[in-house]
Amino acid sequence: MKIKNILLIFGFVALLFSCATNPFTQKKTLALVSNAQLFPTAFAQYNQFLTENKVITGTKDAEMITRVGQRIAVAAERWLNANGNHGYLNDYKWEYNLVDDKTVNAWCMPGGKIVFYTGILPIAKGETGVAAIMGHEVAHALANHGQQRMSAGMLQQFGAVAGNIAIQDEKSRNAFNQYYGVGSQVGVMLPFSRNHETEADKIGLYLMAIAGYNPAEAAELWKRMKANSGGQAPPEMLSTHPSNDSRIANLTALAPKAKEEAKKFGVTTFR
Repeated sequence: MKIKNILLIFGFVALLFSCATNPFTQKKTLALVSNAQLFPTAFAQYNQFLTENKVITGTKDAEMITRVGQRIAVAAERWLNANGNHGYLNDYKWEYNLVDDKTVNAWCMPGGKIVFYTGILPIAKGETGVAAIMGHEVAHALANHGQQRMSAGMLQQFGAVAGNIAIQDEKSRNAFNQYYGVGSQVGVMLPFSRNHETEADKIGLYLMAIAGYNPAEAAELWKRMKANSGGQAPPEMLSTHPSNDSRIANLTALAPKAKEEAKKFGVTTFR
């Protein structure tokens, strides 16, 4: 059997047996790397990051980050249990840290390890804004977006290797390499990433509402994010994220639905 045929069969089998249904999105998702493999690596990287950066503890802001994170985690567990997914978070090891850094950013690693930079706090403008950011970042971890991006990257590399093996003519192979890189990035990987951001916006909005935070604040947060950026952003099709305007419109439309979801958990008033 030719090598290219073996690669194609291997790729098909990998796809067939590496999909899992995520309870938050109800979608079949790529899982070429299991969370059992991914989480320990993420935890080690997180611990290394903390040793190399200034972690703020004992302040009102640090306490707020932990408080909001815990409420979002409880909201996620309530939602999962109500939808028959008991134990989904057993391997998550929640941790929340505020880091002294002017960068306007926050992130959550696979498995629930969270960092907020002090630079994003002025844009958050308080606890509800922090909840909007926290919900979004936690949603990435809950929806296994890190796992999916790694899996997609592996498939992208597999496609490049398969193409180089299958194409014998050097001129054609060079053309393939030139166009495959750009085409797979703009046509597949970037839309894949933008879809993850949109999913995280929706899940995060629901989580913050269930946690008792007003989901309408998320759109206001992104208006401030847009103002802070000064309008400097690449075209949406060349970006890993939806445009600010797309995101604001989507969050505005979803906020009433998030409030309706929160009502199912007895939450009718919001901070």
